[in-house]
Amino acid sequence: MKKFSVTKQRKWWWLLSSAVILTGIISMILSWTNPEIGSPLRRGLDFTGGSKLQYELDCSIPNNCKRIEIATVREIVKNQGIVDPIIQLVGKDLTGLSIRTKDLKVDARTKLEAALSEKIGKFDPNKTQSDTVGPTLGQELFQNGLIAIGLSFGLILLYLTFRFKFDYAFFAFVALFHDVLITTGIFSILGLVGGVEIDSLFVVALLTIIGFSVNDTVVIYDRIREVISINPDQPIDKIVDDAVNQTMSRSINTTLTVLLTLLSIYLFGGDTLKNFALCLIIGFTAGAYSSIFIASTLFAWWRESHPPTPNPAAMSSES
Repeated sequence: MKKFSVTKQRKWWWLLSSAVILTGIISMILSWTNPEIGSPLRRGLDFTGGSKLQYELDCSIPNNCKRIEIATVREIVKNQGIVDPIIQLVGKDLTGLSIRTKDLKVDARTKLEAALSEKIGKFDPNKTQSDTVGPTLGQELFQNGLIAIGLSFGLILLYLTFRFKFDYAFFAFVALFHDVLITTGIFSILGLVGGVEIDSLFVVALLTIIGFSVNDTVVIYDRIREVISINPDQPIDKIVDDAVNQTMSRSINTTLTVLLTLLSIYLFGGDTLKNFALCLIIGFTAGAYSSIFIASTLFAWWRESHPPTPNPAAMSSES
């Protein structure tokens, strides 16, 4: 059976990743310059603070369930004295409404709902949601999330440096950064085009992606180190190809098993978990890809360009 050579086509793997990452970065820049978003990702209520109101027309009432006209909603909201709201139509038939704005008191929310009901139709009370987050708490959540991600990167780099060597650790770090960039880039595109917001669960998902991805990379690096200790005179490209072929089925099967579960959560888990599951689906797919096609090929390229000194001490440190 012919073995798959991951190192031979490494420039194509790098080009594909670069294209996806560059697209995401462009989207982040456009989002940052967009007055409505004002940041690389469209931040949800958890991070920005304010009030988020969600309504859905009651379809059990005859002639009540119809597509909402967003221009009508904007006019009603403006008449209530609410400044710079973010209004989105939701639901399959656009019979739902999401309004995000600065913190609204209970009286203001009640008046707004009454005005909307009068012009648009009766809302289903069981599907009406109202959430409020203070700006201080939102900013603190955002900062703590960034600190948690940065700390996880640093600890993983430190751990891999001690377990392997610094070049192993560095390219594992590059692969992790690759996964985070791809995930955030795709969510930036979704936020720019589809209004998808990130919340505190997005940070949890990124931390989970980092842990999953580094696990796959460690498995491949362990096998590379074993093959080097057994056949130290083999070309590094062949060593990496052998190690990847020996571990690829394990990596793919593990990822597919997890993705099937996440797909079920995405389809049937409800709106609260939908973006969380989507983030994990993107990140886990990117993580499996980066472990096989990015971390291993970058390591092979580096060792080919900078071979270690062939002395007994160096060989014993590989084993």
